[in-house]
Amino acid sequence: MLTRIITGVVGIALMTFIIQWGGALFAGAVLVLSLVAWFEYMQAFSHKGSNLTFFTGIVALVLLWGCGWLGNTDEFLAVVSGIVLVILLETVFLHGRVTFQDACTSIAGVLYFGISFSYVVQLRFWEPDIMLDSPLGPFAFGCAMIWVMFIGTWASDTFAYFVGSACGSHRLCPSISPNKTVEGFLGSVVGTTAAVYGLSLFFGLPGLEMAGLGLAISLLATLGDLVESVAKRYTGIKDSGSIIPGHGGVWDRFDSVLFTAPLVFFFVQFANLALK
Repeated sequence: MLTRIITGVVGIALMTFIIQWGGALFAGAVLVLSLVAWFEYMQAFSHKGSNLTFFTGIVALVLLWGCGWLGNTDEFLAVVSGIVLVILLETVFLHGRVTFQDACTSIAGVLYFGISFSYVVQLRFWEPDIMLDSPLGPFAFGCAMIWVMFIGTWASDTFAYFVGSACGSHRLCPSISPNKTVEGFLGSVVGTTAAVYGLSLFFGLPGLEMAGLGLAISLLATLGDLVESVAKRYTGIKDSGSIIPGHGGVWDRFDSVLFTAPLVFFFVQFANLALK
């Protein structure tokens, strides 16, 4: 537990610095996370005898990350199409080494990590000229929304854990994640909605829309965690890795973010939060 706490404190301090600094440092950190997560994914499925397209996946992740940084939709679609076709062609050119199932699993992993992490990059650099006043000083709009996404996701996990530990008795998905409870999930919904609403007051954003976003974050964060739980049960692993002492791997720590980052990105876009 002490290792977990120390790692958490150091991790939050480092993440705060990287988020606030932004620029190439933030974008580069996200790229590293996506590459490490892909390696963990490949290692996990190797337990089932899969031979994933590791190096093609690395190239694909770098290209998707680059599209996210540039924010070019046309290039993004071209890269996604190219990734799918190239990986499928490996079943022909590397026939006998890469099966069709390997290719499909590789495509799923590359798009899962590549697209979601690219939205983290795009969200951080959204409307950099718009500044939001806060008690701690001005925040660039994209920086503020990154904090909304991360704090909302952390709040979902935290409230689910403590409420579930205190009074959880009804299993939410016993065949997937035996420790999750209905009470914990409800605690996550209420706590995350309240936390994101509190951030709306902190950043001067519309309260009703932000409360709705908090509700959606709690739902998607829970589902994102369950998706990884399904994958870990299928591959027979307990943690995706051990790179973060006391916390497992990158995939373990960012499984919910992989779902909440696209959610917040599109919510900001369609709700026109930058203009309110």
